[in-house]
Amino acid sequence: MTEQHLDVAKLQRRLAEFAAARNWQPFHTPKNLVSALSVEASELVEIFQWLTPEESADVMKDPDTAHRVTDEVADVLAYLLQLCEVLGVDPLAALAAKIDRNEHRFPAP
Repeated sequence: MTEQHLDVAKLQRRLAEFAAARNWQPFHTPKNLVSALSVEASELVEIFQWLTPEESADVMKDPDTAHRVTDEVADVLAYLLQLCEVLGVDPLAALAAKIDRNEHRFPAP
């Protein structure tokens, strides 16, 4: 796997352009996007639902399952980025701020 720098704003633009080309923007309300995000996260959970901890750690070794995991991760991220765009949330800034708060709340021993 090669490491690559991903531009969140560029991905959000691509998602917006994809939706615009299909006239889906009227449906991309915060409520609908967060509902879709929840569904996709549940589909990711479903892959792991009945696996043992050991099986879950090895899930990417099976090409078919790895493909399913990758697709669901992509769906979750796509809906999360679209939700952030609609709500005006900078996801990377939000994550950095949350990590800062957690470091303060839960100091390392």
